[in-house]
Amino acid sequence: MPSLAEREYHRPMLKEYRTLLPYLKEYRLRYAAGLAFLIAVDAAQLLVPQFIRQAVDLVSTGSFLISDIARIALSIVLVAVFIAGGRFMWRYFIHGSSRRIEARLRDRLFAKLMELGPRFHQGNKIGDLMARATNDMQSIRMAAGMGFVTLVDGLFMSSAVLVIMFARNPEVAAWTIIPLPPVTALIILFGTLVGKRFKKVQEIYAKLSELAQETLSGIRVVKSFVKEDAFSERFAEANDRYRRVSMSLVALFGFFFPFIGFLSGLSTLVLVLAGGNAALANTMSPGDIAAMLVYLEMLVWPLMGAGFMVNMLQRGAASLKRVNEVLDTEPDIAPDPGALETVPSGGIEFRSLSFSYPDASSPALEDVTLSLPPGSTLGVLGRIGSGKSTLLKLLPRLVDPPPGTLFVGGRDAREYHPDWLRKAFGFVPQDTFLFSDSIKANVLFGAPDLDPERFERVTSVAAIDRDVEQFPLGWDTVVGEKGLTLSGGQKQRIAIARALAVDPEILVFDDALSAVDTETEERILAALLEERKGRTNVIVSNRVSTLRHADMVAVLDGGKLAELGTHEELLERDGFYAEIARLQALSAESGEARTADAGANGTGGAA
Repeated sequence: MPSLAEREYHRPMLKEYRTLLPYLKEYRLRYAAGLAFLIAVDAAQLLVPQFIRQAVDLVSTGSFLISDIARIALSIVLVAVFIAGGRFMWRYFIHGSSRRIEARLRDRLFAKLMELGPRFHQGNKIGDLMARATNDMQSIRMAAGMGFVTLVDGLFMSSAVLVIMFARNPEVAAWTIIPLPPVTALIILFGTLVGKRFKKVQEIYAKLSELAQETLSGIRVVKSFVKEDAFSERFAEANDRYRRVSMSLVALFGFFFPFIGFLSGLSTLVLVLAGGNAALANTMSPGDIAAMLVYLEMLVWPLMGAGFMVNMLQRGAASLKRVNEVLDTEPDIAPDPGALETVPSGGIEFRSLSFSYPDASSPALEDVTLSLPPGSTLGVLGRIGSGKSTLLKLLPRLVDPPPGTLFVGGRDAREYHPDWLRKAFGFVPQDTFLFSDSIKANVLFGAPDLDPERFERVTSVAAIDRDVEQFPLGWDTVVGEKGLTLSGGQKQRIAIARALAVDPEILVFDDALSAVDTETEERILAALLEERKGRTNVIVSNRVSTLRHADMVAVLDGGKLAELGTHEELLERDGFYAEIARLQALSAESGEARTADAGANGTGGAA
């Protein structure tokens, strides 16, 4: 599956807003209320220049009463109070709706990320996905909120102001708006440039997030190789790229809005000249000129607001495009209509299973056939790349097996709903992941309502209870991100307890004791097999000492089932399994001999 960054989309940007239509429909009453208050506020603003016109004309006569001026001033104050209240209301309804849309869309995006399979997440970096869920959502919110406001505000105000100006004096109005049409052309050009530059800003921001996330996740490796300076330089370079592209966008704004201000200033100059001549010709009063000046300022704002609108719509479309790329991605594995919604129980059977990854040149598994009866334990051994991990991914349909090749509980695994099939499995991966929470919370991750007696049992089987007793806060000790504060063996044993807590029908160990010493391994396996008696287990390991406890051992080589039998049967065949057993036995004997020699030398020295 190509990553999102590698895909090319050529659909029109405005079509991206189709994603918001259901939410706009849902909140239509709120938007309608906000629209009503917005138009009411705009209409009230149009009254203010008329009050100013009356006051100027009254003063220009030279004979007026203070009470008349006070009445006009009071009217302006009352209108201002109404405008303030109306602005609060339209912001409450419109901005409140845009916030709700942002929250709903972020929930939808997160749910989609949970739905998509391992191939998607392997092909897309966490930093980029985080940028889509945070930075892009802010731009979408602005488009659904302030973008809507500037669109309606601009259309209503510009239309109303032009009607009023031409009604008062068509000739002066016509001369006054001559400098304004070029603004429209500039706005269109500005919107195109902003859209391209903003997309570039978002892409580089995503790369900056990826680098920061990757560096902090691997901080142990960075420090152990003393690469802090190198990663600081890489981050500084990425940060500088982000600064440069951001400044190019800022520079565009820095040119555009002052230039719009310059054109509006020309309009004011034209109004002063044309209005002054009209006043001398007694076709306009001083109050009309003052009112038209205010109306002209009101007309310039919608034109400048149109620039904001185009900018926000372009940004919103660019961000929606990035979000839609995730939402439009189809999951690798989708439940079939009528899929079984029941947890399977029983054994596992592979029937001539062959599986290839889409971009692979050779199959990962080829013609694998074996049957694991219910309540028995299967051991799996193989070299790196022999297909062990693929075999385990197929069991819960993290990758989809071909039809009729994998059976769980006597039925084709593809007949089950993936969620229900996965409930049958408890996984202990080799690369253990712990959440940044207490040890107890990590153990109870899959079974939050586990009773205390069962909790003590599973932690005892996993041999983690004695370690935890030495921690100052015991089970309430908070582990670092990904279990940073624990040793590899402690993390694996917590993961074992976590899997046992859900009491799965089928327990899968993916080399889950690799970081545990041999003595502890023996103790865990003995307790585990006693605990899991009568249940199905799959244990992947490169230690023969681990696999000898299995009822059946499968040896994979190059994706094929090279050997199958019990521990004793495979030792007699003198194949790969027997060779590994001899090498590990020699290694153990050599280690014991070195320990004995060291002990003897130490005793002699003491004597």
